[in-house]
Amino acid sequence: MDIPLSTIAVVGLGTMGTGIAEVLARAGREVIGIDISEAAARQAVAALEASTARAVQKGRITEGERHDVLARFRTFSDLQAAADAQLVIEVVPESYEIKQQLFRELDAITSPTAILATGTNALSVTRLAAESQHPERVLGLHFFNPAPAMKLVEVVSSVLTAPPAVEAVTALARELGKEPVAVGDRPGFVADGLLFGYLNQAAAMYEASYASREDIDAAMKLGCGLPMGPLALLDLIGVDTARTVLEAMYSESRDRLHAPAPILKQLSEAGLTGRKSGRGFYTYAAPGSQTVVPDTKTPLESSGAATGRRVRSVGVAGSGTMASGIAEVFAKAGYDVVLAARSQEKADTAKGRIAKSLERSVTKGRLTAEARDETLARITAAGSLDSFDDVDLAVEAVAEDLAVKQQLFTTLDKVCKPGAVLATTTSSLPVVACARATSRPQDVIGMHFFNPAPAMKLVEVVRTVLTDDDVHATVREVCGKIRKHPVDCGDRAGFIVNALLFPYLNNAIKMVGEHYATLDDIDAAMKLGGGYPMGPFELLDVVGLDVSLAIEKVLHSEFRDPGLAPAPLLEHLVAAGCLGRKTGRGFREYARR
Repeated sequence: MDIPLSTIAVVGLGTMGTGIAEVLARAGREVIGIDISEAAARQAVAALEASTARAVQKGRITEGERHDVLARFRTFSDLQAAADAQLVIEVVPESYEIKQQLFRELDAITSPTAILATGTNALSVTRLAAESQHPERVLGLHFFNPAPAMKLVEVVSSVLTAPPAVEAVTALARELGKEPVAVGDRPGFVADGLLFGYLNQAAAMYEASYASREDIDAAMKLGCGLPMGPLALLDLIGVDTARTVLEAMYSESRDRLHAPAPILKQLSEAGLTGRKSGRGFYTYAAPGSQTVVPDTKTPLESSGAATGRRVRSVGVAGSGTMASGIAEVFAKAGYDVVLAARSQEKADTAKGRIAKSLERSVTKGRLTAEARDETLARITAAGSLDSFDDVDLAVEAVAEDLAVKQQLFTTLDKVCKPGAVLATTTSSLPVVACARATSRPQDVIGMHFFNPAPAMKLVEVVRTVLTDDDVHATVREVCGKIRKHPVDCGDRAGFIVNALLFPYLNNAIKMVGEHYATLDDIDAAMKLGGGYPMGPFELLDVVGLDVSLAIEKVLHSEFRDPGLAPAPLLEHLVAAGCLGRKTGRGFREYARR
């Protein structure tokens, strides 16, 4: 199989096939595009003409280079055109019957030394290879959409694949400017194996009416830095495609997290498959359009909404990074802030941390010296919660320990004036348990800020079954004044972000524990294939493995789903004291400061 891959056939000229053909033609390969639909072939040629014309306009290629690229791409409707190809990449519909028939036909047409690659992301490469007379030449070559832009290519080997075939396509991927990741044969591989479980949980969260589609998507974009929210991404991928991938994953894993949410079946069978049909979780201006238009599910600004309480001063309880960050946010927005800690010394230290943060903003030109001084002047450091006697909003940001928080709320109940709103910043504990520690649970609500609070725009606003409407309205109004984006959710473990994020992180750990893929390959796959700002293991080491384990345990305890049980590898690392960057070692080792 030590042959040059200079002539490559692409079977199936839909969006993905056309994109792969463009990548190959631009890289100097002779490309044979094959599709039973002549209209699809014409559309593929038109797409390549348009993309190369744009490249000329932007000065990326010359007109002569464009002519050469177009000349290297030829289209046919007969599979016989693949006879001289050294590599055939199929991108036909995700169906065993269709793909297996294709491989049988290719056996009779291509040279026995030609490599046959499937572009599947859901089906078994081994099962497809078994249909070939030469299973050693069959492998998976999973590009990501849009193929010209996305750097990741998963190279999938079955137990039957010959190493020289893997080496040849891996070298090709690098020559195409891609980042190849070697993975074994299981549905979803690395990137989709992690991504689709997360998307499925988001769909289930929406179906349960826990949060609106807009709030779910905003939470994951603003809270995790993702390029798209999960429901918008499902519409882009195709609801029917997602359902197919999840069915394949569940058939192998039997993990309930992979069992397709019923809403995916309902939408698929109704023909509401996302952007391509003009309607899925959202409604679009036209089939194929990316423009979202209002529909019956679009939130309306209700004139009958409750009016919030007046907030002029804010108390922040705590002396850590989160407490000082929240105090800084409120002071910048013009509120008078009391920052209270267990001692005057701790409170002064926290205020000093704010002063340093503001000074950095001045140095970077984000804040004037006058605004810095005015902000600091609004903050009073106090060594006792007694100083909260006149605040309108009290926000606790102390240790994530229920007993500690309940004791603090008992104190706030005694100290704060009637009508004051009492908020907890917990990320994993029940808000109602804090509320019940007071004599006024109707005044208690969750305000989950994200770290670092001055930079992160998201606040999860968590209502309990006891929270008054005007308390909820108050917090939403305050979020607007401090320039944060509020999302509404109920009082259950993980709220929106952590309930979707941590099962994904846990599944990544399981992949490593099962020796399916390496840390580096998984991190690369999610950054290059999913657009994540950090890979899961980079993020785990930043968050802290002990914190991550605690959240996993809370999720597992509340939802009782076996798939949410913390990965054994995570438990072992925490037991060994390997907690991430803060200890110098987690999933990776770090230089000591």
